[in-house]
Amino acid sequence: MSLYTVSKLLYVLNRDEEAKQQFRDDPASFTHQFELDDEERNAILGHDIGKLYVLGVNGQILMHFAALCQIEWSDYLERMREGVRRHGPVRAGIYAMTTNVNEKVAGA
Repeated sequence: MSLYTVSKLLYVLNRDEEAKQQFRDDPASFTHQFELDDEERNAILGHDIGKLYVLGVNGQILMHFAALCQIEWSDYLERMREGVRRHGPVRAGIYAMTTNVNEKVAGA
């Protein structure tokens, strides 16, 4: 798994109108331009916000992908929560969880 590659793909989609159109026209073909494993590719093709969040995708990048996929803001937030419930703690990146899901951070 490469968090960098997943993030780069989403960044390109967020910034490049031609890439957005390619993704709309043939999403599978678009994803094959990037070296992804099956889990990553399936999460992108399935618009699985929760899985992408658990894989470690930054929320700022993921938010724009959700909008591209016509996912409403409140649903986007719930999909991230559901991702943690279904797939476990965030695995990598700045959101990686160092505590259990129900554990409070000291001082909180």
